[in-house]
Amino acid sequence: MLALPAKPADCLAQVIAPALGILAPAMDSPEARVLLLAIAGQESGLLTRRQPGGPALGLWQFETGGVRGVLRHNASADAVIALCANRRCSPITVMQIYNSLEFDDLLACGIARLLLYTDAAPLPEIGDSDAAWNYYKRNWRPGAPRPAAWGFNYSNALKAQQLSDAA
Repeated sequence: MLALPAKPADCLAQVIAPALGILAPAMDSPEARVLLLAIAGQESGLLTRRQPGGPALGLWQFETGGVRGVLRHNASADAVIALCANRRCSPITVMQIYNSLEFDDLLACGIARLLLYTDAAPLPEIGDSDAAWNYYKRNWRPGAPRPAAWGFNYSNALKAQQLSDAA
């Protein structure tokens, strides 16, 4: 089994940056990196790729409905096909993508970024934790949102991005 990223900076360097490199250059930005890292922290804590007692898979904890939405949305459908081709995820079906999320962090991150891309609103500005929280809630629709954990996860994501920028 693939090792989990040990800390947010590892996830940023080993998963998020390479995954965004697979997608169109416009998909990569500091705002995207911070939000993706905060969401992974919120959803899985970077501790699991399988939701305990639930159906969600991957560090971003997708269910089949989320995969279906990204695969079928006009804004993301073509990019999903290219992402799946790059990650050798075939056939390109909801169930194949969903089942691959547990074992392919780059695919999972790409799908997460494409879900964010389906939102017509621009990504929240760096440092605007409240706007990022609302963006996350609107797109992930978490069953148990845990707002008290968001500040910690967003702060960790912001610090990891700042360290990456400084390097």
